[in-house]
Amino acid sequence: MTFENCIIDLHCHSTASDGQLTPTELVERAKSQAIDVLAITDHDTLAGLEEAHRYNNGLSQPLQLVNGVEISTHWHNYDIHIVGLNTLLDFQPLAQFLVEQRQLRDERAIEIGRRLEKANISGAYEGALFYAQGAAISRGHYARWLAENGYATSMANVFKKYLSRGKTGYVPNNWRDMATAIEMIHQAGGVAVLAHPSGYKLSAKWLKRLVREFKEAGGDAIEVVLGQQTVEDRSNLAALSQKNELLASVGSDFHFPGSWIELGKNLYRPQGLKWVWESDKWNSKI
Repeated sequence: MTFENCIIDLHCHSTASDGQLTPTELVERAKSQAIDVLAITDHDTLAGLEEAHRYNNGLSQPLQLVNGVEISTHWHNYDIHIVGLNTLLDFQPLAQFLVEQRQLRDERAIEIGRRLEKANISGAYEGALFYAQGAAISRGHYARWLAENGYATSMANVFKKYLSRGKTGYVPNNWRDMATAIEMIHQAGGVAVLAHPSGYKLSAKWLKRLVREFKEAGGDAIEVVLGQQTVEDRSNLAALSQKNELLASVGSDFHFPGSWIELGKNLYRPQGLKWVWESDKWNSKI
């Protein structure tokens, strides 16, 4: 399959983590958006992929569904996310690694709830637990509960007011380092992609350092094309990709239907870059 004229989205989330559509509904929505290639990249879990593949394989015209995962990592006190694409579903070392990540997520979620409770916000942990529906609790689940219970006007404002660095409910991450996550993705046959590099609110100097150290740790690609970004940001990330000899990737980071971010929306690809699916590491059989 040639990807030149395809609509491609290699970063989105289902109810297996903090998305609001089931894996089946996510594939349905991708089809409705005329997406040709989709990667489901839930946070620290592969749990939604089996359902997604089962539903997709039953379609008369299935899309190309790529296995994926978004792994949380620790870098200089920042919470940095690494997307693994084309990982194997049945690779036990990765499965065990993600079990341990789930335990770390649970510990952090409990502490977030404790800090909010101390700030007289009662029931936040239980509310986040309800929205998680068996998935690992994330800050996104907390943000949804806090917004819907009137603590802020939107989920984005919840993060600014309660869950970002230095705020009441912020808990420093306890993840593994980038190199460990990248090595695990490689062992599972996947490609390691630095997720939304401009989303960490780093200075230009620190962003360059992040990309450089990601490359030094064995990383393969960075997300150059994001669902929400300026032309300048896309151009800057493209330049960082080329300077560090990293492949380019594309992803909406879709979590739920809304007016701001949609599967496949605004993901036009600049010329002159080598894309992740063009690399020798890309497994065309998936």
